[in-house]
Amino acid sequence: MSEETRTMQTADPAPARAPEDAPALVKKIGRTTYMVRVHFSKTSTETMSDKIKRMLKNEIQQM
Repeated sequence: MSEETRTMQTADPAPARAPEDAPALVKKIGRTTYMVRVHFSKTSTETMSDKIKRMLKNEIQQM
């Protein structure tokens, strides 16, 4: 099995940031603590379930 480094690429060099009072998920892995702030678009037409299915389908197509 080969090891790949994957990076997330965005078209916008300065992506929108979640407000400081947005809920945060905190996960500690080893000596690194990850904090992820969650926010949702008010104009989105895609459900979370649809998004996950789309992301999985795209991931399979890239293999």
